Amino acid sequence: MTSQTLWTLSLAFGTLSIVLFAGGLFWHLRRSERAQARVDEVLQTRETSAATFNPFLMPGANPQAASAAGTAKADKDAAQTVANSMNGPAWLDSGIARALLADEDRKLMEQAGIELSRGGLIYVISRAALAVLLPVLALLVLSPKGNAVLLYGFLAFGLGIMLPKWYMRSKANQRRVQVVEELPLFVDLLRLLQGVGLSIDQSMHILATEFGSVLRVISTELALANRLHSSGRTREQSLQRLSQLGADDDMSAVVNLLVQVDRHGGAVQEPLKEFSIRLREKRQAGFKEKIGTITVKMTGVMVLTLLPALMVITAGPGFTAVIRSLSAMGGK
Repeated sequence: MTSQTLWTLSLAFGTLSIVLFAGGLFWHLRRSERAQARVDEVLQTRETSAATFNPFLMPGANPQAASAAGTAKADKDAAQTVANSMNGPAWLDSGIARALLADEDRKLMEQAGIELSRGGLIYVISRAALAVLLPVLALLVLSPKGNAVLLYGFLAFGLGIMLPKWYMRSKANQRRVQVVEELPLFVDLLRLLQGVGLSIDQSMHILATEFGSVLRVISTELALANRLHSSGRTREQSLQRLSQLGADDDMSAVVNLLVQVDRHGGAVQEPLKEFSIRLREKRQAGFKEKIGTITVKMTGVMVLTLLPALMVITAGPGFTAVIRSLSAMGGK
């Protein structure tokens, strides 16, 4: 190995370490910019909503009251359809379908945001198909003999049964994480709408219809909760699915607060303000923890990249001289 090769390797290691460090820094800066842009957009939407909305408008003076009353029956029918779709068809509760779609799978499907009426059929068919196809493929491709046939067939069968469930669990976990990220913004927006004089029903309707771009998961669940509430379910029953969606107890606490206010009345701004402060402090602590974790990871990356380059730079010429001396002595 010549000195030129050593210098080339050292430069390659140094360049790689710099690129990795710059990439990590750019990723975090880009994420911060997105978060800031998201906050600015929400603040602008808040100001526009507060300036244009009149919560004390009388029903008789609303020009859209007649059309709203005309569509009330259609909304109730749609809500009833949604409520029926959540239960799923009757055949899912019998035979093999019940075994392939257990209660735990139904709960995961709800947390993943998939309707039971359509998703249940796809889930059952995928588990049954994979449980048959994977063992056949394993036996055809691997061509085992003897007891290995049973072993490979059993492993492939278990993998086919579990793959759809693992996918559903992964999607549910992603939605839980998204809910945790959206919760502080949801609390702030709810407190703002309550501050301008809106009721709980009006606030939840606006959050479900107007803020879908920033509250992607929570707005969808709120829309479903509003439809269930319109179909005759209580506020607690309609928000039960949303309370179980979060990765921690914060969403459940917010839902309990909304249920208590809807049931007994009272001011909700001050509890929401205190809850928002607690969420932000918790989020800042989480950011600090992530920063500490990233620092440790970057230290490992720098050790793996910069340390070999530093050793090559510092000890490379010495090793080269020793190798040349030994070669010269051997030649004599």
